[in-house]
Amino acid sequence: MYDNGYGTDPYGYQPQPQPRPSRASSFLRTVLSVLVLVVLVVLLSWGLRTFVFQAYEIPSGSMEETIMPGDMVFSEKITYYGSDPAPGDIVTFQDPDPEQGGRILIKRVIAVGGQTVDLRDGRVYVDGVLQDEPYTRGEPSYPLTPYYGLTIDYPYTVPAGGLWVMGDNRTNSQDSRYFGAIKESSVTGKAIFIYWPLTDVGPL
Repeated sequence: MYDNGYGTDPYGYQPQPQPRPSRASSFLRTVLSVLVLVVLVVLLSWGLRTFVFQAYEIPSGSMEETIMPGDMVFSEKITYYGSDPAPGDIVTFQDPDPEQGGRILIKRVIAVGGQTVDLRDGRVYVDGVLQDEPYTRGEPSYPLTPYYGLTIDYPYTVPAGGLWVMGDNRTNSQDSRYFGAIKESSVTGKAIFIYWPLTDVGPL
């Protein structure tokens, strides 16, 4: 009979020792686990940047004093899945200049498709209504010389599916006065929050 420490086994059963996994197989499982984790993190990061939000560093002063050069902003993408950009929104979008390689710009939407923009005496009118724009800090809004022979005559009617965008720093911004209305399809998101530096943290 076999005594297993808890009494006598009348059948003489003796438990067999379990084989230990080799070091090689343990190492392989660890490597595979790490690789799976890395792939999941990469896919999650890609999904967030593609469908939810993306972070951008502001390279210029075209949106001063609302957004300063060097500020880091979050641009979220969910809002425009179910609605269109509206006047007052601060949007990120691909530069319409093909020579810029699709770099991302950030401006404020002033008018949408079907609306008419006019610049008179340094002021902005949309559909004949003078716009109250405290974010410009009183800077004048004069026409700019359009690029590549583009002609922009005022009053200017924004085409369907287009957006008229301008920087808050009207005297230092190349915007729709320069490249015309942008396509809604070029918008990559709505800027909602400055997260760096700490002195500028806050919603937009």
